[in-house]
Amino acid sequence: MQVILLERVAKLGQMGEVVDVRPGYARNFLLPQGKALTASAANVAAFEAQKAQLEARNLETKQEAEALAAKLDGQQFIVIRSASDAGALYGSVTPRDAADAATEAGFSLDKKQVALIAPIKELGLHTVSVRLHPEVEVSIELNVARSPEEAELQATGKSIQELAAEEEAAAEFEIAELFDDIGSAASDDDAAGSEKNV
Repeated sequence: MQVILLERVAKLGQMGEVVDVRPGYARNFLLPQGKALTASAANVAAFEAQKAQLEARNLETKQEAEALAAKLDGQQFIVIRSASDAGALYGSVTPRDAADAATEAGFSLDKKQVALIAPIKELGLHTVSVRLHPEVEVSIELNVARSPEEAELQATGKSIQELAAEEEAAAEFEIAELFDDIGSAASDDDAAGSEKNV
Protein backbone atom coordinates (compact mmCIF):
# COMPACT_ATOMS: atom_id res chain seq x y z
CA MET A 1 0.00 0.00 0.00
CA GLN A 2 1.37 3.44 -0.91
CA VAL A 3 1.10 6.36 1.52
CA ILE A 4 2.31 9.98 1.63
CA LEU A 5 4.20 10.77 4.84
CA LEU A 6 2.94 13.89 6.62
CA GLU A 7 5.97 13.91 8.94
CA ARG A 8 9.31 12.15 9.25
CA VAL A 9 8.85 8.55 10.35
CA ALA A 10 11.90 6.69 11.65
CA LYS A 11 13.16 3.93 9.34
CA LEU A 12 10.52 4.83 6.75
CA GLY A 13 11.12 8.26 5.23
CA GLN A 14 10.88 12.06 5.30
CA MET A 15 7.84 14.31 5.07
CA GLY A 16 6.31 14.30 1.59
CA GLU A 17 7.76 11.00 0.46
CA VAL A 18 5.49 8.39 -1.09
CA VAL A 19 6.44 5.03 0.41
CA ASP A 20 5.22 1.42 0.19
CA VAL A 21 4.10 -0.03 3.52
CA ARG A 22 2.11 -3.05 4.59
CA PRO A 23 -1.63 -2.39 4.66
CA GLY A 24 -1.92 -3.26 8.37
CA TYR A 25 0.85 -0.81 9.33
CA ALA A 26 -0.87 1.93 7.37
CA ARG A 27 -4.39 1.16 8.69
CA ASN A 28 -3.42 0.58 12.32
CA PHE A 29 -0.64 3.11 12.87
CA LEU A 30 0.21 5.65 10.18
CA LEU A 31 -3.31 6.72 9.14
CA PRO A 32 -4.97 6.91 12.62
CA GLN A 33 -1.98 8.77 14.08
CA GLY A 34 -2.08 11.36 11.30
CA LYS A 35 1.42 10.49 10.14
CA ALA A 36 0.36 9.63 6.57
CA LEU A 37 -2.37 9.74 3.92
CA THR A 38 -3.18 7.12 1.31
CA ALA A 39 -1.39 8.01 -1.91
CA SER A 40 -4.39 8.78 -4.13
CA ALA A 41 -4.25 11.55 -6.75
CA ALA A 42 -6.59 13.74 -4.65
CA ASN A 43 -4.48 13.28 -1.50
CA VAL A 44 -1.23 14.05 -3.38
CA ALA A 45 -2.77 17.31 -4.67
CA ALA A 46 -4.10 18.16 -1.17
CA PHE A 47 -0.67 17.45 0.33
CA GLU A 48 1.07 19.73 -2.18
CA ALA A 49 -1.38 22.52 -1.29
CA GLN A 50 -0.75 22.05 2.45
CA LYS A 51 2.97 21.31 2.23
CA ALA A 52 4.10 24.78 3.34
CA GLN A 53 1.77 24.71 6.37
CA LEU A 54 2.87 21.19 7.33
CA GLU A 55 6.56 22.13 7.05
CA ALA A 56 5.98 25.25 9.17
CA ARG A 57 4.14 23.21 11.83
CA ASN A 58 6.89 20.57 11.78
CA LEU A 59 9.58 23.24 12.18
CA GLU A 60 7.68 24.80 15.10
CA THR A 61 7.26 21.49 16.93
CA LYS A 62 10.91 20.63 16.24
CA GLN A 63 12.05 23.93 17.78
CA GLU A 64 9.88 23.30 20.86
CA ALA A 65 11.33 19.79 21.14
CA GLU A 66 14.90 21.13 20.82
CA ALA A 67 14.25 23.66 23.60
CA LEU A 68 12.97 20.88 25.87
CA ALA A 69 15.85 18.63 24.80
CA ALA A 70 18.40 21.23 25.94
CA LYS A 71 16.89 21.11 29.46
CA LEU A 72 16.19 17.37 29.57
CA ASP A 73 19.39 15.90 28.09
CA GLY A 74 21.47 14.13 30.73
CA GLN A 75 18.98 14.65 33.58
CA GLN A 76 18.79 11.98 36.26
CA PHE A 77 15.48 10.87 37.75
CA ILE A 78 15.03 8.66 40.81
CA VAL A 79 12.61 5.73 40.69
CA ILE A 80 11.99 3.96 44.02
CA ARG A 81 11.16 0.24 43.78
CA SER A 82 11.20 -2.86 46.01
CA ALA A 83 14.06 -5.23 45.26
CA SER A 84 15.92 -8.24 46.59
CA ASP A 85 19.28 -7.99 48.34
CA ALA A 86 20.93 -9.07 45.09
CA GLY A 87 19.43 -6.03 43.31
CA ALA A 88 16.69 -7.77 41.29
CA LEU A 89 13.47 -5.77 41.18
CA TYR A 90 10.12 -7.20 42.25
CA GLY A 91 8.50 -6.14 38.98
CA SER A 92 10.11 -3.77 36.48
CA VAL A 93 10.51 -0.12 35.49
CA THR A 94 8.51 0.66 32.34
CA PRO A 95 8.30 3.67 29.99
CA ARG A 96 5.31 4.92 32.02
CA ASP A 97 7.45 4.95 35.19
CA ALA A 98 10.19 6.91 33.41
CA ALA A 99 7.66 9.42 32.04
CA ASP A 100 6.03 9.80 35.49
CA ALA A 101 9.42 10.43 37.15
CA ALA A 102 10.26 13.12 34.57
CA THR A 103 6.79 14.70 34.89
CA GLU A 104 7.16 14.85 38.70
CA ALA A 105 10.43 16.72 38.17
CA GLY A 106 8.66 19.32 36.03
CA PHE A 107 9.18 18.01 32.49
CA SER A 108 6.23 17.31 30.22
CA LEU A 109 6.90 13.80 28.98
CA ASP A 110 4.60 11.10 27.61
CA LYS A 111 5.25 7.35 27.96
CA LYS A 112 5.15 7.03 24.16
CA GLN A 113 8.23 9.24 23.94
CA VAL A 114 10.32 6.96 26.18
CA ALA A 115 12.16 4.32 24.16
CA LEU A 116 13.07 1.36 26.36
CA ILE A 117 14.49 -1.63 24.54
CA ALA A 118 13.48 -3.91 27.43
CA PRO A 119 11.95 -3.22 30.86
CA ILE A 120 14.48 -2.41 33.59
CA LYS A 121 14.59 -5.31 36.07
CA GLU A 122 17.50 -4.43 38.38
CA LEU A 123 18.68 -1.66 40.66
CA GLY A 124 21.27 0.82 39.42
CA LEU A 125 21.75 3.63 36.93
CA HIS A 126 20.16 3.08 33.52
CA THR A 127 20.43 5.30 30.43
CA VAL A 128 17.12 5.68 28.59
CA SER A 129 16.46 7.25 25.20
CA VAL A 130 13.63 9.81 24.83
CA ARG A 131 12.21 10.81 21.42
CA LEU A 132 10.76 14.30 21.77
CA HIS A 133 10.22 14.69 18.01
CA PRO A 134 10.95 12.42 15.04
CA GLU A 135 14.18 14.41 14.56
CA VAL A 136 15.05 15.14 18.22
CA GLU A 137 16.25 12.43 20.61
CA VAL A 138 17.93 12.79 24.03
CA SER A 139 19.16 10.52 26.80
CA ILE A 140 18.11 10.59 30.43
CA GLU A 141 19.32 8.51 33.34
CA LEU A 142 17.05 6.56 35.66
CA ASN A 143 18.42 5.93 39.15
CA VAL A 144 16.47 2.85 40.28
CA ALA A 145 16.86 2.33 44.03
CA ARG A 146 15.07 0.99 47.11
CA SER A 147 15.24 4.30 49.01
CA PRO A 148 16.27 7.94 48.43
CA GLU A 149 19.41 7.33 50.51
CA GLU A 150 20.36 4.39 48.33
CA ALA A 151 19.72 6.52 45.23
CA GLU A 152 22.17 9.14 46.54
CA LEU A 153 24.83 6.47 47.06
CA GLN A 154 24.24 5.10 43.55
CA ALA A 155 24.51 8.61 42.12
CA THR A 156 28.07 8.79 43.50
CA GLY A 157 28.92 5.80 41.34
CA LYS A 158 28.63 2.87 43.74
CA SER A 159 26.42 -0.05 42.78
CA ILE A 160 24.20 -1.91 45.22
CA GLN A 161 26.35 -5.02 44.78
CA GLU A 162 29.50 -3.05 45.75
CA LEU A 163 27.75 -1.61 48.80
CA ALA A 164 26.55 -5.06 49.85
CA ALA A 165 30.08 -6.47 49.39
CA GLU A 166 31.55 -3.64 51.50
CA GLU A 167 28.98 -4.22 54.26
CA GLU A 168 29.67 -7.96 54.19
CA ALA A 169 33.44 -7.39 54.33
CA ALA A 170 33.01 -4.98 57.26
CA ALA A 171 30.82 -7.53 59.08
CA GLU A 172 33.35 -10.32 58.45
CA PHE A 173 36.16 -8.06 59.69
CA GLU A 174 34.22 -7.31 62.90
CA ILE A 175 33.56 -11.03 63.44
CA ALA A 176 37.23 -11.83 62.83
CA GLU A 177 38.28 -9.14 65.32
CA LEU A 178 35.79 -10.47 67.86
CA PHE A 179 37.19 -14.00 67.50
CA ASP A 180 40.75 -12.63 67.74
CA ASP A 181 39.79 -10.83 70.97
CA ILE A 182 38.16 -14.00 72.35
CA GLY A 183 41.14 -16.09 71.26
CA SER A 184 43.66 -13.71 72.88
CA ALA A 185 41.58 -13.60 76.07
CA ALA A 186 41.48 -17.40 76.16
CA SER A 187 45.25 -17.63 75.65
CA ASP A 188 45.73 -15.08 78.46
CA ASP A 189 43.55 -17.28 80.68
CA ASP A 190 45.61 -20.36 79.70
CA ALA A 191 48.85 -18.52 80.46
CA ALA A 192 47.54 -17.34 83.84
CA GLY A 193 46.31 -20.87 84.65
CA SER A 194 49.67 -22.48 83.80
CA GLU A 195 51.50 -19.92 86.00
CA LYS A 196 49.32 -20.92 88.97
CA ASN A 197 50.10 -24.60 88.47
CA VAL A 198 53.86 -23.97 88.54
